[in-house]
Amino acid sequence: MRITILAVGKIKEKYLSAGIAEFVKRLTPFCKLSIVELDEERMPDNPSAAEKVQALTKEGERVLKQVKDGTRLIVLDVAGKLISSEELSANFDRLAVSGQSDLTFVIGGAFGLSPDLVKAADERISFSKMTFTHQMIRLLLVEQIYRAFKISRGEKYHW
Repeated sequence: MRITILAVGKIKEKYLSAGIAEFVKRLTPFCKLSIVELDEERMPDNPSAAEKVQALTKEGERVLKQVKDGTRLIVLDVAGKLISSEELSANFDRLAVSGQSDLTFVIGGAFGLSPDLVKAADERISFSKMTFTHQMIRLLLVEQIYRAFKISRGEKYHW
């Protein structure tokens, strides 16, 4: 399986970078994983609603240019469907059996996702009703991808 994570913004904290790197390493036997970072749009300290929309639109356009044809586009969206780790694992299994082996996850920037990007998605999932930084979500996502593969194989993870 090929998995791409398109993430708006850079990881600034070393502890998050270290955690992400660890799960990327652990995923090596299970999939080909790549992470593509895209710059956040610059905005003033107190952006207006119009400035936020303009920034989201530009970010969304740049993200969509990175999405390969034939990939299953999954956006992480606070308004998306809440799923369990077991459901994510079952989704991976179902997609692999159906021949869909190329997945792209999108993590938006500080202000979320553009409406065009959300509309283009094949699936919208949410990790929680709580709000997390987009940097923290990247760590959570790679951990959940790893957990999904471990669940699928019936392998021990943390017990």
